[in-house]
Amino acid sequence: MYRGNEQSELDLRLFRIWSKAHKAVFENAKKDIIESGIAPDQFMILELLYNKGPHPVQRISEIFSIPSGSITYVVDKLEKINYVKRQACPTDRRASNVVLTEKGESLFNEIFPKHVETISNNLSFISNEEKLVLCELLKKIGLGAEGLK
Repeated sequence: MYRGNEQSELDLRLFRIWSKAHKAVFENAKKDIIESGIAPDQFMILELLYNKGPHPVQRISEIFSIPSGSITYVVDKLEKINYVKRQACPTDRRASNVVLTEKGESLFNEIFPKHVETISNNLSFISNEEKLVLCELLKKIGLGAEGLK
């Protein structure tokens, strides 16, 4: 069995707790998404467009760190069920933006408030002050870890 120093033991404990908490919260969010009748990969694209507006396929691919071919496949499926459409990009005639359709926006108007409630319920175990501190700490860890690459 590995026996590290006090620092490494604390780091491992934090990592295990963080991993278990992440898994529990994300499993609950995923369950909510699936219950809405949408695949998780479709949901994340629809959510991006719903909250941030039209995006080129390439940018969606970059945001989610998913190959553009995979994103194109999901966008094609969303387009077939009329949740999104492609529109010419006003600044680049070679590109197109993915845009929510009325049907897609209507769907998200219906399902997104419940999804937010699910997330809020999962985070209700800590105070708003603790949430703010946790946001800062996780941001600090994330930025630091990115710098290690």
